[in-house]
Amino acid sequence: MVRAKNDDSAYVGRYLAVVADGMGGHAGGNIASASTVLDLVHLDRKDYDEGEAANQLADEIQTANSLLSELVSVNPQLAGMGTTVTALLLNGDRLEFAHIGDSRAYRLKDDVFEQISVDHTFVQRLIDEGRLRPEEADVHPHKNVLMRVLGDVDASPELDLQSFEVTAGERWLLCSDGLNAVLNDTLIERIVRETADLQDCVNTLVELTLAGGSPDNVTIAVVEIAETTPEDLRTAALTTIPPAKEAAGEKDDSTPLDPSPGTAIRADVIRQDLSTRPHMLVGSAALATETGQIPIVTQRTTERRAAMMLTHRADSEVPEDDADESSGMRKRWLIPAFLGLMSLILVAVLWFGYAWTQTRYYVAEYEDNVAIFNGVSQTIGPVRLSHLDQETDIPVSNLPEYQRARVASSLPATDLEHAQRIVEDLRGDLRAVACPPESPSPSPSASPSSSDDPSDSPSADSSLEPSASPTRSTDPSDEPTRSTPSPESSAEAAQGDTQDCRDETS
Repeated sequence: MVRAKNDDSAYVGRYLAVVADGMGGHAGGNIASASTVLDLVHLDRKDYDEGEAANQLADEIQTANSLLSELVSVNPQLAGMGTTVTALLLNGDRLEFAHIGDSRAYRLKDDVFEQISVDHTFVQRLIDEGRLRPEEADVHPHKNVLMRVLGDVDASPELDLQSFEVTAGERWLLCSDGLNAVLNDTLIERIVRETADLQDCVNTLVELTLAGGSPDNVTIAVVEIAETTPEDLRTAALTTIPPAKEAAGEKDDSTPLDPSPGTAIRADVIRQDLSTRPHMLVGSAALATETGQIPIVTQRTTERRAAMMLTHRADSEVPEDDADESSGMRKRWLIPAFLGLMSLILVAVLWFGYAWTQTRYYVAEYEDNVAIFNGVSQTIGPVRLSHLDQETDIPVSNLPEYQRARVASSLPATDLEHAQRIVEDLRGDLRAVACPPESPSPSPSASPSSSDDPSDSPSADSSLEPSASPTRSTDPSDEPTRSTPSPESSAEAAQGDTQDCRDETS
């Protein structure tokens, strides 16, 4: 089975390889992956200064995350969208690696095949803590719960960043989780080792994944480090399983915005920019550039392309003869004016940025209790961008383990009402644990009362009435997941809820 909507995007060029898997459970998964990949492709160049490649790769991924938040603020129907990102940037004899989510990166070097990336999933955390065996992960009810992704979930997501020294001949495989969900690492290693041609390697992996009945789209990129970069892009090979509609000759036009007349122009600008470098682009990112069917992505990418082109061309367009004659006079007024303008812009950006943070809420821990905060869970130096809004009587230590982990990493909310619903969901979990359902049993019969007043005798119905509360499910938008299973209640209930349960049954 192949999904009708492809949420994957990928790019491979001479120096850059990126795979992004949009969160398929949300309407904007394809937009999130396409926007992120297209925001990174301008990094596909050489001759970075020392340390510059690693910094730019990390910074651009964080910028892509900010742009996703902007898209959500303009289009609320995209709320909750997110994407994984796994990227490689080659600079000389160093390879910079950045990763977030559950897409994977494998490396074959010096006859050793190993997984370089770490899955940012709930089950992987349990494995790392020794509470779950790796063979149990595939059948765990929370195997699809992601703990870290890009998107409308975190203002500053934590990336895994590494730098590797490369040698000619080593191979890297980047893939979305559709591959490793069907094929085990042993089979993947054998194909990467034994298949000399990169495209044949990718095709074989895709065919085996299809034959295994992949439940998800799969995107695969295989790159090989070479001493020189030939024009035919022998260092890269990439493909993706097409969506079912595309396989039948149909187009997937399920986008949040209808194409406008300017969309084709924006898509054409992106295509012209990409045509200046050899590359392979697939998935939702290719759909955005080739057909303009994701106009919100093409518009944003075109704006960034225009800004970068103006920046790069500014110096080269100044005539040298005229500059020598008037440079002294210009500098006397240009520098103060520029500094003044930049100061005003900086103040405006900081003010608007802070104002935006005060429209957000999140649920986190405060003095061992669950609390609601106004703002975002970030700091700028000594300045906190949030403050305590409401404190509850729910002890974090009494929450189920899964909920404790969520509260520890903070639960973002769109507004105060949303945050209060999250708190009530947590309170419902405690009540469910404090008052488990019990089979009603009749009370032992007692001697008849000597009192003639019927109101003095206890009601038999009240002794048989169970007082359990049903478990409440959490809001799917409270966590960046492909699917949002109900967390299992496994911790002791809060003392206040336990007392309520005893009062009702006494």
